[in-house]
Amino acid sequence: MPYDFFLTTPRLGFRHWTDADEPLALGLWGDPDVTRMLGGPFTDDHVRQRLATQITMQHEHGIQYWPIFLLNTEEHVGCCGLRPYQPKIPELGFHLRKAFWGQGLAREAATAVIHYAFANLQIDAIFAGHYPDNANSRKVLLSLGFQYAGEAVYPPTGILEPTYLLHRR
Repeated sequence: MPYDFFLTTPRLGFRHWTDADEPLALGLWGDPDVTRMLGGPFTDDHVRQRLATQITMQHEHGIQYWPIFLLNTEEHVGCCGLRPYQPKIPELGFHLRKAFWGQGLAREAATAVIHYAFANLQIDAIFAGHYPDNANSRKVLLSLGFQYAGEAVYPPTGILEPTYLLHRR
């Protein structure tokens, strides 16, 4: 059964999380390799709560870290999207399943989210941060035009992380 994607790229389709996506959420956020820089590893209950939070964010704010899928196989790749951060400045995030690391999918997904956000949401800028040792996330953010904005503590890990802003042009 094909998914009803609201946003696509050449390789990816985006849709909204639903309660039926618990197996996908467990496969993504239940993986210690995926979550080690996000405050994980997470218990199954924590992953279920994370899924519920994403669904609530979509209903209340019209944004979430949307699940993404390969268009040619509909295989679940991970998620990429936005969450509330400051008024008119959402936070960009992407979490990919390990099998999809190093294929340029994070950049492709983030590019689509940025274009979607600036075209459809009344925002001034997009915020992003990453675990200090995550050179790949830093590389993706810089390639997208984000500018270094300083450091801030990421509450789930308690670690001081580099932060970035991308302003509407």
